[in-house]
Amino acid sequence: MQYKALAAALITTLPLFAHAQTNVTVYGIMDAAVAVEDTDAPGEKRRTVINSGNQSSSRLGFRGTEDLGNGLKAIFNIEAGVALDTGAADSALFGRRSVVGLQGNFGQITVGREYSPIASVAAATDVFGQGFYGSNLSAFTTNRLTRRLSNSVNFKSNPMSGFSVLAAYSAGERTTGGPDGNLLGVALEFANGPFYLGAGYHVFERVALDDDKEIAFGAGYKIGAFDLKANYLSADQAGANNEFEQINVGAAYTMGSNKFFVNLQRNEIESGARGNAWAVAYTYALSKRTNVYTSYGSVRNNERAVFGLNSSSTNVTPPATALGADPTAFTVGVRHSF
Repeated sequence: MQYKALAAALITTLPLFAHAQTNVTVYGIMDAAVAVEDTDAPGEKRRTVINSGNQSSSRLGFRGTEDLGNGLKAIFNIEAGVALDTGAADSALFGRRSVVGLQGNFGQITVGREYSPIASVAAATDVFGQGFYGSNLSAFTTNRLTRRLSNSVNFKSNPMSGFSVLAAYSAGERTTGGPDGNLLGVALEFANGPFYLGAGYHVFERVALDDDKEIAFGAGYKIGAFDLKANYLSADQAGANNEFEQINVGAAYTMGSNKFFVNLQRNEIESGARGNAWAVAYTYALSKRTNVYTSYGSVRNNERAVFGLNSSSTNVTPPATALGADPTAFTVGVRHSF
């Protein structure tokens, strides 16, 4: 009920807010689809469902700036997720992003809940745009790599000869036991025309155990109608034989309003679990803001693995006891941005 009251208050005060600050933007994405999902687990049947966010997570956001003079601006962004299939909001109302900060010749500094440095590299080098079944979002599930940072201070430099630096500190906010849960992250990105290269590193501090370490490397190149992207993602968590690695290699081809995608993915855990996935997708642009799409993904797991498929907001993953199950997913949907 508190979330509903807050949302209602935001909507009713928006006209006054927009009048006081004319450069406020309301934006969003609405994405819904029919999907056929199969975990291949014993006792679980293939099911047909209505999903929200198989290409892009459905969302509603507010962002804006205020010119403070001398090249300095105040900036803010709050973004809420919504499930179109039920109308429900995310458990945290503005859990997708909620930041305020300053922007100037130095770059920008934000405070709040923000995307991590590694998330920037992973998003830029996923040919699926971290949507569709088979995207690299599966590397961020089950507490592997860290995608968003609560209680964080973040810095992003302006490009310098194509190079940008990202840095972040997220406070675990423990009152006892030391710095358990603090995260330090950094990334370096290079973008020059059709070429992109990025690398990121996180350290998640622990008290009783060794620190967790996360790594991301990625590259992208656009040549004519082709878009080629690849990345390597790794999470070395505390404990024996826990290191996770994922490799993605993908390509997209645009022909008029049609766009075709393919991605190959390899997942591996040091304990011996391995899963190879392949996925394809197709979009047709009805306008600049609206498209229809379809995608299919499949994972082949070995006898120690239960890797799954992730789209932007959904996942098809076998239960932990279904070792060796091979999940598949197919979807047809429509996406509109505003």
